[in-house]
Amino acid sequence: MSIEPGTKPPSESITMALLAHLLGIFTSFVGPLVIWLVKKEDPFVNDQAKEALNFQITICIGYAIGTILVCFVIGYFIWLGLWVVSIIFGVMGTIAASKGERYRYPWSLRLIQ
Repeated sequence: MSIEPGTKPPSESITMALLAHLLGIFTSFVGPLVIWLVKKEDPFVNDQAKEALNFQITICIGYAIGTILVCFVIGYFIWLGLWVVSIIFGVMGTIAASKGERYRYPWSLRLIQ
């Protein structure tokens, strides 16, 4: 079952997709992963939870790189930048999902297809 472009997904799907983006802000990749594993049969939730999961995995990779670069001081700036970007894009994804729109993070590795 797929959602036709231009049609709004059911309210439960919207709520779960919204939670996938929102939980990503607070729980990193764990929240989106749980929602994706539980609700992946729903096309809208599957798409949005994978999108949030991919973004949070990308952020975790960035944090790992920042951790390595802490000894050169630039790592602290990387951590700060990633934290801000994670919050801003997570909120943008939450808002888009609350409207029933599909959101794509601009800087995200597509690891989970």
